[in-house]
Amino acid sequence: MTKGALALVLHAHLPYVRSTQPGSLEEDWFFQALIECYLPLLAVLEQAVQAPGVQPRITIGLSPTLLSLLSDGELKQRFPQWLDDRLKLLPRADEALKTAAQHLESTIKHHRQGWLDCDGDLIGRFARLQKQGVADLLTCGATHGYLPLLRQNPEAIRGQLRTAVREHQRLIGERPLGIWLPECAYYEGLDLWMRDAGLRYAVLDGHGLLHGKPRPRFGVYAPICSRNGVAFFGRDSEATLPVWSAKDGYPGDPHYREFHRDLGWDLPLEALAPLGLQQPRPLGLKLHRVTDHQLPLDQKQPYQPAIAEQRVGQHARHYLQGRRRQLDGLANSMELSPLLVAPFDAELFGHWWFEGPRFLSELFHQGPAEGVQFTRLRDVLSAAGQLQLCDPCPSSWGQGGYHNYWLNDTNAWVVAEWGRAGDAMVRRCSRGVAREADLLLLQQAARELLLAQSSDWSFILRAGTTTGLAKERIERHLERFWQLMSAMDGVEPLPDGWFEAVHSEDRLFPLIQPLDWANVGL
Repeated sequence: MTKGALALVLHAHLPYVRSTQPGSLEEDWFFQALIECYLPLLAVLEQAVQAPGVQPRITIGLSPTLLSLLSDGELKQRFPQWLDDRLKLLPRADEALKTAAQHLESTIKHHRQGWLDCDGDLIGRFARLQKQGVADLLTCGATHGYLPLLRQNPEAIRGQLRTAVREHQRLIGERPLGIWLPECAYYEGLDLWMRDAGLRYAVLDGHGLLHGKPRPRFGVYAPICSRNGVAFFGRDSEATLPVWSAKDGYPGDPHYREFHRDLGWDLPLEALAPLGLQQPRPLGLKLHRVTDHQLPLDQKQPYQPAIAEQRVGQHARHYLQGRRRQLDGLANSMELSPLLVAPFDAELFGHWWFEGPRFLSELFHQGPAEGVQFTRLRDVLSAAGQLQLCDPCPSSWGQGGYHNYWLNDTNAWVVAEWGRAGDAMVRRCSRGVAREADLLLLQQAARELLLAQSSDWSFILRAGTTTGLAKERIERHLERFWQLMSAMDGVEPLPDGWFEAVHSEDRLFPLIQPLDWANVGL
């Protein structure tokens, strides 16, 4: 067996896209993630546990907003019907797509049965995997706030982290030891607030370690410890590029499923009418293969599942052999056992890259024969001796490696709004409230502030995709925040039924504590 190990780290996250409207775009985001990513991922890990000689080990960050969606009873109730609506459309695919349609139908039915067998309790399945020693479950910022841009109010950082830890413990049953920092974004002093929340470790992009002070002796191939007592792991680009890149990596193989061609674009409008759709949109029913990156979508060829499955096995072997060579080379020059940290967005596996869950399965099954061991981040720290003392560098894993993707001419306006609302929240929470009714308003104001801080909306504004939705979400939550503050200050009472309607819609984080935003006195 090769000396050293590979740590696969997945970031499972969705913004709080809970919608009371069946058939909404937000509902599609969540349900597509369920059927394409999270149900297949759980099935892969649970099956690997049962396989002789296979020892799956993985680290998974579950964001608090995703956990809130996974625990929502109304969404759970609607999911099976959402699947049935799509199954009814598959027979309407062109005859040339029959094999691909039958394969997708079988896949959906298989995972639907997995959903029914556990009564939709995916959180319980993740928690069991941690108890079995298979998964290390991390938390994230409460609403995936981009922490370096919230630092004007240290209390805002504390609110994001403490709320996250509290919600993780409530739903998983254990306090998280580690965190996937939103966008892997770090600034000097963030480790102080991580330690305050009881968080012991996180993953940064490679330059977050490589530009640290002093420069780590073993680069990204061993964890470091900051002066505030928090451990950091660095992303290894060589271990991530083959899997992450659609252009240069495995997901771009001509035989893999094409993400952008969807039956929802191809069917006539009357076929979509039973779903309540007034115009075409993606439905998660993809029946073509990549074919050639240069081809327009209407020239993509039918997906061939059997050939794609063969390619998955070949790519998994190729990847493992590359990691073995990497580890062998590092072992010759390191006195420690080298560690390769490979972090990815979880939705790469299944949503963006349909074959991704199968690829993970092949990695775990082929790993022993290829001499590659898998590990979890918490196990690395448990076995490690003294870590090198090193303060990490401000960084993110976004484009350019720093903060510019979330701070530019498309979205910079929201940073000032966060700061203004954060100042008001700190003042209010520091002086408290006199009435129990106002405490309920203050708790809801905290929820609205957290929801407005989601980095997902800033990302969408910069990416230029559903910008109208992103701007509306930010403005909606800020407007609700200020209306709640005005009511507490006695400026303007809330209209009848307003609070109940807002609380019903934004009802996450039942254990939220406004004292987390009280002045820290720095």
